[in-house]
Amino acid sequence: MLRLVSGVVALAMTLFCLGRSPATAQQLSPEEEPVSQCLAIARGIGGVQYASLTPVAMQSGEVSITYIGHSTFRMETGGGIVIATDYAGNYGQGRAPDVVTMNIAHSSHNTSFPDPAITHVLRGWGEDGEPARHRLKLGDVYIRNVTTDIRGSFEVGGRPDGNSIFIFEVAGLCIGHLGHLHHELTPEHRAKIGRLDVVFVPVDGGYTMAQGAMIEVLQDLRASIVIPMHAFGPTTLQRFVEGMKAGFRVEFSDTPTLTVSLASLPDTPSVIVLPGY
Repeated sequence: MLRLVSGVVALAMTLFCLGRSPATAQQLSPEEEPVSQCLAIARGIGGVQYASLTPVAMQSGEVSITYIGHSTFRMETGGGIVIATDYAGNYGQGRAPDVVTMNIAHSSHNTSFPDPAITHVLRGWGEDGEPARHRLKLGDVYIRNVTTDIRGSFEVGGRPDGNSIFIFEVAGLCIGHLGHLHHELTPEHRAKIGRLDVVFVPVDGGYTMAQGAMIEVLQDLRASIVIPMHAFGPTTLQRFVEGMKAGFRVEFSDTPTLTVSLASLPDTPSVIVLPGY
């Protein structure tokens, strides 16, 4: 009888947590972390199913991605969560995001004065020598980070774990923002990242990484959709696009907004260039 009551209470608590508003979301400890759908596939764990493969989930399993400029994208999920990446004060049109992520290599990727209306501000760098660690479950999105190093000669100088690759797991998709990536990814990084379906990549070719090295990173990640950012002009962007043509189809969008779902992922890996540079 006691076991039955305990089971009912546990089920009630689970349903309560699933229905919580975004305001009650919190950072998760290692013991509380859900199974990452991106890591599950990367590790080959059997029996994993995406909720968005069901007919009901596929109707709402979409993510809207709008390029705001530089390294900032505004994402809106089917569950109504709004996210802005590498936020430096501009999150585009619409209400304030529920979550913003930031990085520290340059001031154009962060701000010390985020809009007070933003509930969750996730900084990609840690303090006191400790790397940043984010595991946030918010509505229909799970957000985590994988840290990489910043080399010297930048605003903050060399800094181990000074950059974060933020990964957004939503609608069965794994969406990664490489931040201000300064070096190639190690096998350990790849294991922590897992599968990426969509990746936002800096393509400046100098402030972050040489374009050839960045293209090798993308070839290794094997995402279905690559969206360039941080280009510093059309010439640099075009050079990156030419370098990607060997293994990727290239599309130039007329609008800065792209809607993505599992069902709409291209059969051929694609570079999709959104206007706004």
